[in-house]
Amino acid sequence: MSAVEDIQIVSEDRLRADLYNFLGLMLAGPPDQLLLDQCVNLSGDESELGKAISGLSRVAKASKPKKVESEFNALFVGLGRGELLPYASYYLTGFLNEKPLASLRNDMAVRTMTRAPNVYEPEDNIASLMEMMAGMIVGRFGTTADLEDQKLFFNKHIAPWAGHFFSDLEAAKNSVVYACVGNIGRVFMEIEREAFRMSAG
Repeated sequence: MSAVEDIQIVSEDRLRADLYNFLGLMLAGPPDQLLLDQCVNLSGDESELGKAISGLSRVAKASKPKKVESEFNALFVGLGRGELLPYASYYLTGFLNEKPLASLRNDMAVRTMTRAPNVYEPEDNIASLMEMMAGMIVGRFGTTADLEDQKLFFNKHIAPWAGHFFSDLEAAKNSVVYACVGNIGRVFMEIEREAFRMSAG
């Protein structure tokens, strides 16, 4: 790990990576008490993103892990399937394991990203994509990705569908804590899309 720690990351990028990581963690599985407590301790400013973060803090304060686990299962697991299918292939083609997944696997190989051995979900699920963006920003895959590479990856694999997914998560009938996660994700995706649009190149 020391090689990763030697890489200097500007604070703004560190915060971006932290938010991507946080979304990835919340979407990979139901939060335990420790993660819920971290949600409670979040505080936001008066920006739209800040208000979304404050909203999650308030809802997390009134939530218990067992209840949030039930919510997560209803949203993403369900009997047969959950309320939402958080995969790029599904959002972009209506089917799982389609071209968007193949395209992502090619881009992962180029960047020496590999699926964790204990993960069985297709790589184009929203949690994995959030973690990949975080990893690119902080150099978890060898070197930090420059802004142009981040922009390419974001525009190809995340921008076409993630905002839509997060909006669906906000509005899902089983969403309570996850409505707040959806709100944060939707606002953050808008900020990232605009920042990449404004960046040179």
